[in-house]
Amino acid sequence: METIEEWLKKNGIDEVEGIVADMAGIARGKFVPADKFCSHDGMRLPESLFIQTVTGTYAETDVVSDADQDIELRPDPDTIRLVPWATEPTAIIIHDCFFHDGAPVDISPRHVLRHVLDLYRQKGWQPVVAPEVEFYLVKPNTDPDFPLEPPIGRSGRPEAARQPFSIDALNEFDPLIETVYDYCEAMKIEVDTLIHEAGAAQIEINFLHGDPLALADQVFLFKRVVREAALRHNVYATFMAKPMESEPGSSLHIHHSIVDTATGANIFSDENGEPTEEFYGFVGGLQRYTPDCVLLYAPFVNSYRRFARYLSAPINVQWAVDNRTVGLRVPRSGPENRRIENRVAGADVNPYLAIAASLASGLLGIEQRLRPSDPISGSAYDLPFIFPRDLTMAVQRLRECIDIRPYLGERFIDVYTAVKRTEYEAHFQVISAWEREHLLLNV
Repeated sequence: METIEEWLKKNGIDEVEGIVADMAGIARGKFVPADKFCSHDGMRLPESLFIQTVTGTYAETDVVSDADQDIELRPDPDTIRLVPWATEPTAIIIHDCFFHDGAPVDISPRHVLRHVLDLYRQKGWQPVVAPEVEFYLVKPNTDPDFPLEPPIGRSGRPEAARQPFSIDALNEFDPLIETVYDYCEAMKIEVDTLIHEAGAAQIEINFLHGDPLALADQVFLFKRVVREAALRHNVYATFMAKPMESEPGSSLHIHHSIVDTATGANIFSDENGEPTEEFYGFVGGLQRYTPDCVLLYAPFVNSYRRFARYLSAPINVQWAVDNRTVGLRVPRSGPENRRIENRVAGADVNPYLAIAASLASGLLGIEQRLRPSDPISGSAYDLPFIFPRDLTMAVQRLRECIDIRPYLGERFIDVYTAVKRTEYEAHFQVISAWEREHLLLNV
């Protein structure tokens, strides 16, 4: 197999971006000249990068010591890619994190997913996932006090009405979309179909199914690809779960199946093509544990605005076949392709953590032999709302869920919830436009 050094030389690389994903899914790391990247003994960063909040502050937690020790970053050669927008030949490599004694950093989001996948491998199973990611294109917004607006397309006009599945609406942004596809091809990001979603200038891209860690890597890089492509066309791209109050939110749907590594068979179907106990257990696990894990599917204060009736986002964990109002949808397919679509996560998630939470919940259901409720007919929007309604409730639910802790990690849950509490406190200090509008002169 070609070494990293050989790959860098063959592609004439001058500089390397060595990155890891923090709790928010933001790329952290260093720029290193290519010759030094291959000659020195690896990169180091402080462990505290995993207690950094999206606002740039640090959570208070005793899990990371006051000494703030360095951790070692080791490149994963399977993740090396060209950076197509760089002015100089540049490569990007995702790294794994280790302590000095060689143990993995258990609060690293990439490790959390690796650990869940190891639990499947111990059973002789290989999970398969296929993400679907939504995002909005918006006008450049340099003043956060102003609401976001749809961008101007090639016609010179913004979208005035919703255009789900419209080809003409997508054509408004053809140059930008071509740039996205070119960047994805250069970075070996295996995207499939692209559609216009229900919101104004809202787009969804589907990924080809595959290994969960590889797909999480691709989604992690894809968000940066889209933002970079948009900037080159004087547009912003946002993966906020609810960027505009009058429009539907953006999601990250995750399709799941599980393959028996010995036989290659989908364990969700038996020899007669019928659903198996593992299939029902996986659905039951998602129903039981998704409300406790909502913090990993809705990680920010904005995320909870997406959960609203009749706006293309689930409000509960009902399940059904080919029904897009439920939280857990089973698409129509042949037995070999039987899969479960988790529709709960927003586009703002850290993909490593959302996929890990979904797979861990399903595995718990299989191991505990949980049975799902009966599949529904009709609209799940008419049934009760069961998710936590804000970040503080979601923090409490995750902290109190004892069963999920061994699957995601004790230290990870303690750190992650501390980060989210700190972000909530920062948000709580902000006085909103709604408060000024309705309270300033009326109370």
